[in-house]
Amino acid sequence: MSIWNRRRETMPRDELQQIQLERLQASVNRAYENVAFYKRVFDQLGLSPEDIKSLDDLARLPLTTRQDLRDGYPYDTFAVPLRDVVRIHSSSGTTGAPTVSGYTPNDIHNWSELAARVLAAGGVEKEDVVQVLFGSGLFAAGFGFQYGAELIGASMVPVLVDSPERQIAVMRDFKVTALVGNAGYALSLAEQLEQANVNSRALSLRVGLFGGEPWPEKVRAEIESRLGITATDYYGLNEVASPGVSWECECRCGLHVAEDHFIAEVVDPKIGEVLQPGQEGELVLTTLTREALPLIRYRTGDVASLDFGPCECGRTLACMSRIHSRTDDMVIIQGISVFPSQIEAILAEVEGAKPHFRMVIDRRGATDDVEIQVEVSESMFTDTVSDLVEVEERVAGRIRQVLGISPKTRLVEPRTLEQLIGKSRHVVIDKREL
Repeated sequence: MSIWNRRRETMPRDELQQIQLERLQASVNRAYENVAFYKRVFDQLGLSPEDIKSLDDLARLPLTTRQDLRDGYPYDTFAVPLRDVVRIHSSSGTTGAPTVSGYTPNDIHNWSELAARVLAAGGVEKEDVVQVLFGSGLFAAGFGFQYGAELIGASMVPVLVDSPERQIAVMRDFKVTALVGNAGYALSLAEQLEQANVNSRALSLRVGLFGGEPWPEKVRAEIESRLGITATDYYGLNEVASPGVSWECECRCGLHVAEDHFIAEVVDPKIGEVLQPGQEGELVLTTLTREALPLIRYRTGDVASLDFGPCECGRTLACMSRIHSRTDDMVIIQGISVFPSQIEAILAEVEGAKPHFRMVIDRRGATDDVEIQVEVSESMFTDTVSDLVEVEERVAGRIRQVLGISPKTRLVEPRTLEQLIGKSRHVVIDKREL
């Protein structure tokens, strides 16, 4: 495994911190001058860009939330005119507006560089054939890995989202050496290979990079054993950079943060106080080079800790721990972020269904198994069995269409769940070993 940009990834920390300060001051000024939201909150706090004289001053700045981005839908949080934006990505907003991320040509250039760092750290070289296991659409990661692979000079196979059988055929026929996707789908492919009596060692696979969901060391060992590859983790967000925020090296002592492009902090999720290295809390990211969407102290909702010690690989970048949980009620199912409030909104659209539900998530082999128990109205529960089946199918179909997951649905009697979960409208039971 190699270091893509040795000058940036191994620079002395005093030099790195000087670059961070200069870029932070420029980014804060850009946000204040061009984004009405930041100008308003800065003025309310009595702050101006000139107040940022050291990296310690970052803690004085306000935290940015996902809701702040939603409130600015679609373009109010952009710091450049739309004519300067060459790429737009978005989340799947079903409860109100989604979050929208824009990229200028320079943003795309930096994104390509960051994705190349991720791939190189995961062992991808110019001679590799890279197969990405998820599509290139409103979500950003597929495009990011394409940019990174092309910058390295590797061959990129854009399979998009397809059946496991098709993915395996491409893997075999195109002599794919590197897989990129989420760990759950990689295990699903391993199962498909075994069912088809295909020996993974007979393929050309060599390395795999997996992110988008928590996956413990037990899952890593299983992937490596069943697919015969070396598996590494990466981290990114659609709003910030996906991929490109951080990545594992061969030492596997955490994920190196691209500190020349982002400042990472860990804060107490309840009071926002900055925590010390090694303490676990909510990961907060500040962009240093984003032109279209500068983000100041963006609350990711992911729980992590930071380590600023040197790594044996030679990188001087800080390491964040692997993500294993979140501070909010979001769950990740097969790499897809799902908020219970999204399901509530969908149920409100289906006649006969009530917004009270219980979601049970388990892992059957390599795949996530989801059951959603939904209350129905008094009138619906006295209807025929075929009418109830139709409601179940409408609920499942709408969730599949909007969120991209395929749950089992089961209708329950009125007030059954309402009494069980009290004032809340839902309860989530996650049985997976994450």
